[in-house]
Amino acid sequence: MPLNKNIHNVVVWRLALAWVILSIVLGGIVFYLETESADDRILNLAVVETESFTSENLYRLNQPDPDLSGLRQKTAEFLKSHFVIVELYNRDKKTILEETDSGKDAVEEELKKNPHSFPLADAAYYRKLLIGENVFLQVLLPLKEKNGTLAGYFEGVYQVDAETLKGIRKDVVRALILVVVIVLATTLVLYPIIISLNRGLVHLSRDLLKGNIELMEVLGNAVAKRDSDTSVHNYRVTIYAIRLAEAVKLSGTQLRHLIAGAFLHDVGKIGTSDNILLKPGRLTEEEFAIMRTHVSLGVDILAKSDWLLEARDVVEFHHEKFDGSGYLKGLKGEAIPLNARIFAIVDVFDALISVRPYKKAFSFDEAMRILQEGRGSHFDPRLLDAFARIASELYTTINGQEDLAVEEMMMALVTRHFFSG
Repeated sequence: MPLNKNIHNVVVWRLALAWVILSIVLGGIVFYLETESADDRILNLAVVETESFTSENLYRLNQPDPDLSGLRQKTAEFLKSHFVIVELYNRDKKTILEETDSGKDAVEEELKKNPHSFPLADAAYYRKLLIGENVFLQVLLPLKEKNGTLAGYFEGVYQVDAETLKGIRKDVVRALILVVVIVLATTLVLYPIIISLNRGLVHLSRDLLKGNIELMEVLGNAVAKRDSDTSVHNYRVTIYAIRLAEAVKLSGTQLRHLIAGAFLHDVGKIGTSDNILLKPGRLTEEEFAIMRTHVSLGVDILAKSDWLLEARDVVEFHHEKFDGSGYLKGLKGEAIPLNARIFAIVDVFDALISVRPYKKAFSFDEAMRILQEGRGSHFDPRLLDAFARIASELYTTINGQEDLAVEEMMMALVTRHFFSG
């Protein structure tokens, strides 16, 4: 899938998920606030109706043998409006009067399950009851005489009428829809902004990645020019390594590390003397010991950069041999990192078919014969078999090409694995 299409899909799905989550969270908050607001509205309606109690009636609540006729008349008026249960208490919280609308036994049963506590003198208590499809509000209010002293308490169960309930539901739904629409609009506005920012970030990342690849190429070519007066060795071994890695289905990340290693495999030779590096004849034991130090020198150079350190497996271990006779650590078999085992094959192959100060170029058949002689001793047999299946085509395609053509082939492969998909 193309990179830009993939990014668009990721942004769309993540913004959609964010929209859903924010809608749920904010919708829940708005629903809670709207519900609390609705409760306050109902409570205010109930409080307004209780204000019809007058001090002329209230003083009777605390008489030893009160005449409740006036209060009964008032509670009867309440039961004809929105209240279904009315109770009056004196200041000692003793029940003085209780009236219930007929047919509201279910409400009484619900109240008995959860008895209330009395509020403070200036406080109001309420709770909402959902019984069937009806909404009730139990209200407990302090009643005060004209001089402000506590006369008693009023308790009533207020039934919310259908019209009020319908209006409350409409308000809640309207608020929830508004939240969803606002969050969606914000999400749609953010989409082009995020895509634009991502596009800029991608460009910066690609430029940085390109700069790092160019740095690897410069370092690798600097060593290659000292070693064999040409950069094409690095280009060829990188192509061979990539194609062999593709043949064995190496993962994308590991393959990119292999490419870095191919560029920088001999970076430690920067610190090797020309007398040894360019010696036309066979190296002495002492000279070969010095030559081997280019591995540790290369690791030291890579350690200065976290990004270049991705090449370490190849730089440090590409001179190990499958039977454990290589250097520097004498690793054996699959203890040698996979990238190093891949690169060991293509590096030796290219060295065999190339001219060096100390040797002429071998033919393709001679080079493959020498590789097969190292099967199981120098090289991983499975990887060598995979290389043998693609070697002829690679050799025919690359051998004899101009340096620029080889470089273009190599960069096409590098670009595909670093910048595409």
